[in-house]
Amino acid sequence: MTGTTAPKFLTTRAQGVATIMLNRAASLNALDEDLRLSLLAELQQLEAADDVGVIVLTGNGRGFCVGQDLSQAGELENCHDTVARTYNPLIAAIVRSDKPYIAAVNGAAVGAGMGLALACDLVVMSEAASMACAFGKMALVPDSGVSAHLVQATGYRRAFELATSGRKITAQEAERYGLATHVVPVDELMNAVQALAVAVAQEPAKTLALTKRQLRASTEVPFSVSLEQEALSQGVAGATPEHAARRAAFLS
Repeated sequence: MTGTTAPKFLTTRAQGVATIMLNRAASLNALDEDLRLSLLAELQQLEAADDVGVIVLTGNGRGFCVGQDLSQAGELENCHDTVARTYNPLIAAIVRSDKPYIAAVNGAAVGAGMGLALACDLVVMSEAASMACAFGKMALVPDSGVSAHLVQATGYRRAFELATSGRKITAQEAERYGLATHVVPVDELMNAVQALAVAVAQEPAKTLALTKRQLRASTEVPFSVSLEQEALSQGVAGATPEHAARRAAFLS
């Protein structure tokens, strides 16, 4: 009898929320090329799914994701190709998505795994979870969006310290530095994330998409352009049925 290979990630859907659980627990959910490309295809499918309003990323076992699978030596022979072709599109899919992403960080989020978490719009960590910008430990530099997200959240000097030391960042530190939205007890993580995700999924999809676009763009464009984008987006949001209904309810 031949055994079957376990899927590298599992997806479940409930109450407008799609939860993707990385499923390589033995390697602390390290990312190989097959997982990165198949995960990207899954995110693209979920982006087009009308019954999905929020996407949750988490890991199976003790780790959230420890980044590159270092046993796949061939993937490191041309790091530029590996990052540009298989990491950047994955991170961009999360950041550019019109749907909110929530990282449920259940354990260590290291290197590109930290990048995967920081790409999300909300980050909920268990008290036992941690992050580490450990690229320098392998004489590499931050990738997967970590450079930008670290500086945006913590400021340049703190980002430089975290990136160059590669030290472990506790969940409590992550919350204090602005890298995490909430920290919850270990046994409450998934219930807390599911409740948060369901609440977010009940908000008007168009409003969420426009808000996410505005906030993301504000770090990339001049302030004057950000102001104009806010005005344009508000014009779209103000014309939606959801806004009219909520305004009527408020006035009544």
